[in-house]
Amino acid sequence: MIMQVEAYFDVLCPWCYIGKRRLATALEGRNDVNVAWRSFELDPNGSRIPGPTAAEVIASYQSDPTRASARVAHIQALGADEGLELNLHLARPVNSFDAHRLIHLAATRGRADAVLERLLHGYHTEGRDIADPQVLQTLGVEAGLELAQVLELLNGDAFAADVRAEERRAVLSGIRGVPALVIDGGPPVSAVQEPAALVRLLERAAAS
Repeated sequence: MIMQVEAYFDVLCPWCYIGKRRLATALEGRNDVNVAWRSFELDPNGSRIPGPTAAEVIASYQSDPTRASARVAHIQALGADEGLELNLHLARPVNSFDAHRLIHLAATRGRADAVLERLLHGYHTEGRDIADPQVLQTLGVEAGLELAQVLELLNGDAFAADVRAEERRAVLSGIRGVPALVIDGGPPVSAVQEPAALVRLLERAAAS
Protein backbone atom coordinates (compact mmCIF):
# COMPACT_ATOMS: atom_id res chain seq x y z
CA MET A 1 0.00 0.00 0.00
CA ILE A 2 1.34 3.41 -1.00
CA MET A 3 1.69 5.99 1.77
CA GLN A 4 0.57 9.50 0.85
CA VAL A 5 2.77 12.35 2.09
CA GLU A 6 1.66 15.92 1.47
CA ALA A 7 4.56 18.34 1.82
CA TYR A 8 3.50 21.96 2.31
CA PHE A 9 6.19 24.45 1.30
CA ASP A 10 7.06 27.88 -0.01
CA VAL A 11 9.94 28.48 -2.41
CA LEU A 12 10.95 31.51 -0.33
CA CYS A 13 11.60 29.44 2.79
CA PRO A 14 15.19 28.24 3.35
CA TRP A 15 13.87 25.73 5.89
CA CYS A 16 11.80 24.19 3.08
CA TYR A 17 14.96 23.61 1.04
CA ILE A 18 16.58 22.00 4.08
CA GLY A 19 13.43 19.99 4.79
CA LYS A 20 13.24 18.78 1.19
CA ARG A 21 16.74 17.40 1.45
CA ARG A 22 16.07 15.72 4.79
CA LEU A 23 12.86 14.18 3.50
CA ALA A 24 14.73 12.82 0.47
CA THR A 25 17.26 11.22 2.81
CA ALA A 26 14.47 9.68 4.90
CA LEU A 27 12.88 8.24 1.77
CA GLU A 28 16.02 6.59 0.43
CA GLY A 29 15.39 2.94 -0.33
CA ARG A 30 11.61 3.23 0.03
CA ASN A 31 9.17 2.66 -2.81
CA ASP A 32 5.99 2.81 -0.73
CA VAL A 33 5.69 6.61 -0.43
CA ASN A 34 4.12 9.13 -2.79
CA VAL A 35 5.07 12.77 -2.08
CA ALA A 36 2.76 15.54 -3.26
CA TRP A 37 4.05 19.11 -3.01
CA ARG A 38 1.41 21.48 -1.63
CA SER A 39 1.33 25.27 -1.81
CA PHE A 40 1.68 27.58 1.17
CA GLU A 41 2.62 31.24 0.71
CA LEU A 42 4.47 32.76 3.63
CA ASP A 43 3.41 36.21 2.41
CA PRO A 44 0.40 36.07 0.05
CA ASN A 45 0.53 39.86 -0.22
CA GLY A 46 4.23 39.97 -0.98
CA SER A 47 5.48 42.41 -3.57
CA ARG A 48 6.44 41.29 -7.07
CA ILE A 49 9.30 43.78 -6.90
CA PRO A 50 12.38 42.55 -5.01
CA GLY A 51 13.16 44.49 -1.85
CA PRO A 52 15.49 43.73 1.08
CA THR A 53 17.45 40.50 1.09
CA ALA A 54 16.39 37.52 3.18
CA ALA A 55 19.29 38.26 5.54
CA GLU A 56 18.06 41.84 5.97
CA VAL A 57 14.53 40.63 6.63
CA ILE A 58 15.83 38.27 9.32
CA ALA A 59 17.82 41.14 10.84
CA SER A 60 14.69 43.30 10.97
CA TYR A 61 13.16 40.86 13.46
CA GLN A 62 16.18 40.98 15.76
CA SER A 63 17.07 43.85 18.08
CA ASP A 64 20.69 42.72 18.30
CA PRO A 65 22.74 42.68 15.04
CA THR A 66 24.96 39.96 16.50
CA ARG A 67 21.97 37.70 17.02
CA ALA A 68 20.78 38.42 13.50
CA SER A 69 24.15 37.44 12.03
CA ALA A 70 24.18 34.29 14.14
CA ARG A 71 20.71 33.38 12.93
CA VAL A 72 21.73 33.75 9.29
CA ALA A 73 24.92 31.76 9.89
CA HIS A 74 22.93 29.02 11.64
CA ILE A 75 20.55 28.61 8.70
CA GLN A 76 23.43 28.59 6.25
CA ALA A 77 25.31 25.99 8.30
CA LEU A 78 22.30 23.68 8.44
CA GLY A 79 21.92 24.08 4.70
CA ALA A 80 25.58 23.29 4.14
CA ASP A 81 25.13 20.10 6.17
CA GLU A 82 22.59 19.06 3.53
CA GLY A 83 24.83 20.07 0.63
CA LEU A 84 23.01 23.37 0.05
CA GLU A 85 24.43 26.84 -0.54
CA LEU A 86 21.93 29.23 1.03
CA ASN A 87 22.88 32.74 -0.02
CA LEU A 88 20.56 34.72 2.22
CA HIS A 89 22.44 37.89 1.28
CA LEU A 90 21.44 37.38 -2.37
CA ALA A 91 17.89 36.03 -2.07
CA ARG A 92 15.24 38.76 -2.08
CA PRO A 93 11.73 37.71 -0.96
CA VAL A 94 9.01 38.39 -3.52
CA ASN A 95 5.52 37.17 -4.28
CA SER A 96 5.70 33.41 -4.88
CA PHE A 97 2.19 32.82 -6.24
CA ASP A 98 3.21 32.28 -9.87
CA ALA A 99 6.04 29.98 -8.76
CA HIS A 100 3.44 27.83 -7.02
CA ARG A 101 1.31 27.83 -10.18
CA LEU A 102 4.35 26.69 -12.15
CA ILE A 103 4.87 23.75 -9.79
CA HIS A 104 1.22 22.78 -10.24
CA LEU A 105 1.77 22.74 -13.99
CA ALA A 106 4.88 20.63 -13.45
CA ALA A 107 2.88 18.14 -11.37
CA THR A 108 0.61 17.46 -14.35
CA ARG A 109 3.73 16.56 -16.34
CA GLY A 110 5.40 14.47 -13.65
CA ARG A 111 8.04 17.17 -13.12
CA ALA A 112 6.97 18.77 -9.82
CA ASP A 113 10.03 17.68 -7.85
CA ALA A 114 12.43 18.75 -10.60
CA VAL A 115 10.81 22.16 -11.05
CA LEU A 116 10.63 22.78 -7.30
CA GLU A 117 14.29 21.85 -6.98
CA ARG A 118 15.25 24.26 -9.77
CA LEU A 119 13.20 27.08 -8.24
CA LEU A 120 14.70 26.51 -4.78
CA HIS A 121 18.23 26.51 -6.16
CA GLY A 122 17.52 29.50 -8.36
CA TYR A 123 16.14 31.55 -5.49
CA HIS A 124 18.27 30.48 -2.52
CA THR A 125 21.60 29.84 -4.23
CA GLU A 126 21.59 32.04 -7.33
CA GLY A 127 19.46 34.88 -5.97
CA ARG A 128 17.03 34.73 -8.90
CA ASP A 129 13.80 36.76 -8.89
CA ILE A 130 11.07 34.11 -8.85
CA ALA A 131 8.34 36.70 -9.34
CA ASP A 132 9.78 37.62 -12.75
CA PRO A 133 7.93 35.77 -15.54
CA GLN A 134 11.12 35.59 -17.62
CA VAL A 135 12.97 33.92 -14.75
CA LEU A 136 10.12 31.46 -14.17
CA GLN A 137 10.08 30.71 -17.87
CA THR A 138 13.81 30.02 -17.91
CA LEU A 139 13.85 27.89 -14.77
CA GLY A 140 10.76 25.93 -15.80
CA VAL A 141 12.24 25.04 -19.18
CA GLU A 142 15.59 24.14 -17.60
CA ALA A 143 13.71 21.73 -15.32
CA GLY A 144 12.08 19.95 -18.24
CA LEU A 145 8.84 21.80 -19.01
CA GLU A 146 7.92 22.78 -22.55
CA LEU A 147 8.30 26.47 -23.33
CA ALA A 148 4.82 26.78 -24.86
CA GLN A 149 3.19 25.31 -21.74
CA VAL A 150 5.08 27.67 -19.43
CA LEU A 151 4.23 30.71 -21.54
CA GLU A 152 0.55 29.76 -21.58
CA LEU A 153 0.59 29.42 -17.81
CA LEU A 154 2.30 32.75 -17.20
CA ASN A 155 0.00 34.57 -19.61
CA GLY A 156 -3.15 33.28 -17.88
CA ASP A 157 -4.42 32.21 -14.46
CA ALA A 158 -4.19 28.43 -14.73
CA PHE A 159 -3.90 26.62 -11.37
CA ALA A 160 -4.60 29.80 -9.39
CA ALA A 161 -7.66 28.17 -7.84
CA ASP A 162 -5.63 25.05 -7.03
CA VAL A 163 -3.02 27.05 -5.15
CA ARG A 164 -5.69 28.85 -3.13
CA ALA A 165 -7.49 25.58 -2.40
CA GLU A 166 -4.31 24.01 -1.01
CA GLU A 167 -3.65 27.06 1.14
CA ARG A 168 -7.16 26.85 2.58
CA ARG A 169 -6.66 23.15 3.25
CA ALA A 170 -3.41 23.92 5.04
CA VAL A 171 -5.18 26.32 7.39
CA LEU A 172 -7.93 23.80 8.07
CA SER A 173 -5.25 21.19 8.83
CA GLY A 174 -3.71 23.47 11.44
CA ILE A 175 -0.62 24.39 9.42
CA ARG A 176 0.73 27.81 10.33
CA GLY A 177 4.24 27.50 8.95
CA VAL A 178 6.33 25.44 6.54
CA PRO A 179 7.78 23.01 5.76
CA ALA A 180 5.05 20.75 7.11
CA LEU A 181 4.14 17.16 6.32
CA VAL A 182 0.75 15.51 6.42
CA ILE A 183 1.28 11.75 6.36
CA ASP A 184 -1.72 9.67 5.28
CA GLY A 185 -4.11 12.37 6.44
CA GLY A 186 -2.65 12.60 9.94
CA PRO A 187 -1.83 15.74 11.91
CA PRO A 188 0.83 18.05 10.42
CA VAL A 189 4.43 17.59 11.52
CA SER A 190 7.57 19.56 10.82
CA ALA A 191 9.68 18.48 7.86
CA VAL A 192 12.81 20.09 9.32
CA GLN A 193 13.35 17.18 11.69
CA GLU A 194 16.46 15.07 11.29
CA PRO A 195 16.11 12.30 8.68
CA ALA A 196 16.14 9.63 11.39
CA ALA A 197 13.14 11.26 13.06
CA LEU A 198 11.33 11.47 9.73
CA VAL A 199 12.06 7.79 9.13
CA ARG A 200 10.44 6.93 12.46
CA LEU A 201 7.35 8.99 11.55
CA LEU A 202 7.05 7.17 8.24
CA GLU A 203 7.52 3.77 9.86
CA ARG A 204 4.84 4.48 12.46
CA ALA A 205 2.45 5.61 9.73
CA ALA A 206 3.19 2.50 7.67
CA ALA A 207 2.55 0.25 10.67
CA SER A 208 -0.77 1.86 11.63
